Amino acid sequence: MPPHKIIIDTDPGQDDAVAILLALASPEEIDLLGITCVAGNVPLDLTSKNARIVCELAGKTNVKVFAGCDRPMGRDLVTAEHVHGKTGLDGPNLPDPVMPLAQGDAVDFIIEQLREFAPGTVTLCPLGPLTNIATAFEKAPDIKKRVAKIVLMGGGYFEGGNITPTAEFNIYVDPHAADIVFKSGVPIVVMPLDVTHKALVTKSRNDAFRALQTSVGIAVAEMTDFFERFDKEKYGSEGAPLHDPCVTAYLINPDLFTGRHINVEIETQSELTMGMTVADWWGVTDRAPNATFMGDIDADGFFDLLTDRLARL
Repeated sequence: MPPHKIIIDTDPGQDDAVAILLALASPEEIDLLGITCVAGNVPLDLTSKNARIVCELAGKTNVKVFAGCDRPMGRDLVTAEHVHGKTGLDGPNLPDPVMPLAQGDAVDFIIEQLREFAPGTVTLCPLGPLTNIATAFEKAPDIKKRVAKIVLMGGGYFEGGNITPTAEFNIYVDPHAADIVFKSGVPIVVMPLDVTHKALVTKSRNDAFRALQTSVGIAVAEMTDFFERFDKEKYGSEGAPLHDPCVTAYLINPDLFTGRHINVEIETQSELTMGMTVADWWGVTDRAPNATFMGDIDADGFFDLLTDRLARL
């Protein structure tokens, strides 16, 4: 089976960084066409800088990195420096990137790539707010039928929200974009908090990263050392959840995850529940299923895969 052609759409973020590293370490399964950056965890100038820092850390300076939308479609930008630090990649001491941003706009790159390759051959992998993806769908509606699938990190059902009581951060930042994407008709696979909160970087798992004794392994360990302080205090958990690598792990080994094909709607009206992913897990409505919503993960298998692949870089 040929590797998945993918575009990673991202707002790095330590966990985004690990997701990118996993993709770069897995050429047998993943053909990374490019990275498109969006404002989210930190503003766009930092997310587009951080993506290039990660590529250089992996020694993959030929990856095209594009800057995209610097604000949500219909709201003011909300960022998450309280989790990720002022740079978004606080923890390791990584040098500023030398590689330049690719010429052009992230949204145009998404459109061009979907038109260039045969329909059903390019997968979109959003790790942050869905602004770039929704903007591309609005600008070029023809591309929706060309997308193989969207595998995204966002939302939650049993776990509720992590930025409000009902909303996960990525969806909350741009719920209008999420609404467009979930109504697009494109096949969608969702990695919600219900899954990612089971992918915890415990001390032994982080020690395994550090024990690789490579620049990548040490940097990943230092990233999770930094941002786990927030989640451990908030949830009383053993470590930080590695949200975004679940997306790339799914492309490599989907058997690590289980879920249901259900209807998911996005709340865009109520400030009380803005950005909520209303997931019909129990099938109590007659709304047509539009997403495969994952509910569980083989966490040991996930971390074995992640550690094995990071060792390649």
